[in-house]
Amino acid sequence: MQELHDAPLAPLTTFRLGGPATRLVTATTDDEVIAAVREADATGTPLLIIGGGSNLVIGDKGFDGTALRIATRGLEFSGPSRTTLELAAGEVWTDAVARTVAAGLAGIECLAGIPGSAGATPIQNVGAYGQEVSSTITEVIAYDRRSGETVTVPNADCAFSYRHSRFKQDPERYVVLRVRFQLEDAGGLSAPLKYAETARALGVEAGDRVPAAAAREAVLKLRAGKGMVLDPEDHDTWSAGSFFTNPILTAAEYAAFLARAQDRLGPQTAPPAFPAGEGLVKTSAAWLIDKAGFTKGYGTGPARISTKHTLALTNRGAATTEDLLALAREVVAGVHAAFGVTLVNEPVTVGVSL
Repeated sequence: MQELHDAPLAPLTTFRLGGPATRLVTATTDDEVIAAVREADATGTPLLIIGGGSNLVIGDKGFDGTALRIATRGLEFSGPSRTTLELAAGEVWTDAVARTVAAGLAGIECLAGIPGSAGATPIQNVGAYGQEVSSTITEVIAYDRRSGETVTVPNADCAFSYRHSRFKQDPERYVVLRVRFQLEDAGGLSAPLKYAETARALGVEAGDRVPAAAAREAVLKLRAGKGMVLDPEDHDTWSAGSFFTNPILTAAEYAAFLARAQDRLGPQTAPPAFPAGEGLVKTSAAWLIDKAGFTKGYGTGPARISTKHTLALTNRGAATTEDLLALAREVVAGVHAAFGVTLVNEPVTVGVSL
């Protein structure tokens, strides 16, 4: 294991924000990960797990404890048709997606371009463009800090829901080591396209299959157009991607929201609405932000809304974490004042809160 003291954490995050850690340990094997976690737990040292740093907001004062960077590697196809995929937690997610497409397998091709590591995907139940990892994950291998043992958690016990899981619900308990997926051999074709924007970009209908490589390329192009593919030269990508989750409302909450939206914007206003389970409606955080007056490029300071997508808050190069949080608080307050809906941040915050 590599060990550094008073180590900068900002370079390990896509925001490029945050102060140093008292101690930074980089682990390259599962055994090293477990050893570092056990040492921290045995000594009562606060522990921060870092993967790709794409969903992390660290306070300007940094982290007083041990930051554990998981840099494990391993990608293996197995099974009779070689459709079972096992990824080490430290594998770069977007590279792993590319490997599955190259192998002619379907199931995660529309999750291309999402920054971060494989180990983070079950925690957040990562999803985009009509796919979620919960539909292909079969089991998660994790170190259980409560029992001190390595456990295998089957999909049914992961409590997956929209951008949520058992691992996110109890973040101090599990450290993901490996993730197993069951993909589909569709002869090089994608899974049926579920997202209308992707289908339109490919000139097909929702539900159609296309070459998996074409689906991946279309998603990468769509994401890049929204500043959602990492580019060190593009400050619109100095972000955590979508900063807020799409609100899920009860029928009564949605009715109240609709009334306020039509009162504010006119009686013909029809905000986005999608079924989200029995009696629940999901609406669009991006729509709320835009219609509340926070348009693309909003802001005059070093932290601003992306010029390409209203859901991304960005560091224009000289921001502090407090600059970012001030902008986030302004957006949350403005949306609530306009529509009575409270936005919830998607990234994990360390040493700070909204």
